[in-house]
Amino acid sequence: GRRKSVAPMELNKGNKRLSCVIKPPDMQTKRGKFLEGSRANQKFFEMIQDFRATLEITPLSTTETIEPQRICVCVRKQPFNKQEINKKEIDVVSVPGKGALVVHEPKHKVDLTKYLDNQVFHFDYSFDETATNELVYKFTAKPLVQSIFEGGMATCFAYGQTGSGKTHTMGGDFTGKQQNSAKGIYALAAQDVFAYLHHRRYANLDLSAYVSFFEIYNGKVYDLLHKKAKLRALEDERQQVQVVGLKEVYVTSAEEVIKMIQIGSSCRTSGQTSANANSSRSHAFLQIVLRRNDRATTLHGKFSLVDLAGNERGTDVSSNDRSTLVETAEINRSLLALKECIRSLGKNSDHIPFRMSTLTKVLRDSFIGEKSRTCMIAMVSPGMTSCKYTMNTLRYADRVKELNGNSKASEAPKTQEPMNSSSEEVSLHILDTGVCDAISQVAELEEKVYSELKRAGDLVQEMGQISYNIEEGLPNLVDHSKRLLGVYQPKYCSICFVNVMY
Repeated sequence: GRRKSVAPMELNKGNKRLSCVIKPPDMQTKRGKFLEGSRANQKFFEMIQDFRATLEITPLSTTETIEPQRICVCVRKQPFNKQEINKKEIDVVSVPGKGALVVHEPKHKVDLTKYLDNQVFHFDYSFDETATNELVYKFTAKPLVQSIFEGGMATCFAYGQTGSGKTHTMGGDFTGKQQNSAKGIYALAAQDVFAYLHHRRYANLDLSAYVSFFEIYNGKVYDLLHKKAKLRALEDERQQVQVVGLKEVYVTSAEEVIKMIQIGSSCRTSGQTSANANSSRSHAFLQIVLRRNDRATTLHGKFSLVDLAGNERGTDVSSNDRSTLVETAEINRSLLALKECIRSLGKNSDHIPFRMSTLTKVLRDSFIGEKSRTCMIAMVSPGMTSCKYTMNTLRYADRVKELNGNSKASEAPKTQEPMNSSSEEVSLHILDTGVCDAISQVAELEEKVYSELKRAGDLVQEMGQISYNIEEGLPNLVDHSKRLLGVYQPKYCSICFVNVMY
């Protein structure tokens, strides 16, 4: 006869299975109900909490000693912003100690099992989300102030993704769109400069202080203290980069510097991105210059405080406007050029490509010269959706850290031949967002490969040490075994003999 269909039976089975499924509102965990925005990531949250329970947390305090060094690299974790709180983001960054930072990178195995790749980074100092600007300043820019009174060039720059807190750190706290310029590293450095200037130790140097404030936007230099006048960065006969026509304002107090900061910050180019409604879209340079009171007003020392524009992929930009995409591409291109210079310095290369962008031209003095001192503040966002950017920032900072102690980095290396201005203009317009994204992704992959190779090298070195210890201890183990056999063998033989006799 005709075969009976099994479809109704399968349908009934399916309905039974559906009735057994626990509805989302009824789902419970040992830590309570799921949050609506983080239900899919609750497992990661629990694993991170379990890992944090094993860490010994000792936040950086004001009593820590500060060790002077030519290149200092620090990392600062910002607290969640309103957007991240509303999205119920999961915190994937832990700061257990003075210079340590752990990123709990969420990953999936081939069988889709969730696990954490807990990657540990070590820097000179690390600041958690509770750290104030005053604490960050004490360990970053403050140790550099004295060096400019001794004839040096000092630079402190903040680097990180869009919305990671760079402008807050350098410029001061925000209340809405209003910024309190008195509580940023700019103002704190100015206060210390004038404290040193009036100190009896440096009074006989007869120095005066000047301040300039400019931005690099789309590869062009604009004076923020002179109606955003367009300027050019050129090299003199001593290979020193000069911003031609830059206005320097004579200042006699920190309060006057703060006024200049407020004027310049109000003129700075900003825009809206997917990560930040009021994102800085230019690299801002506040320079405090010390000059001798002679006829030539000779340069004695210079302190550059830099708030770099945030890196962001073209695919992550919320606007489809052509100018916004080109702007993002230029920011990434300049940051990529800075990365290439750092990489070349790390390899002791004969040619350092400082002329790749206006940013690297201006920052050239920060990395070369015997009296140059530099501090990098790497800013990271704690959210899980920012994890990829956080890892890229930390790998970047890790590369800068390796320059410390590089003997050749203090020399004046050769630079590439200058490109003519027309070729620079053409390359800027030809460079599309897709191409820039591809270049950025290649650079990210290179950094990731470099990081993995470094970890593998450390593992091989550790295994080699274990192998060496085994080889060293093997003769002693053999001797010990022989002694043991020598002790127990006669007794064993006598027992055997007795047994045979019975």
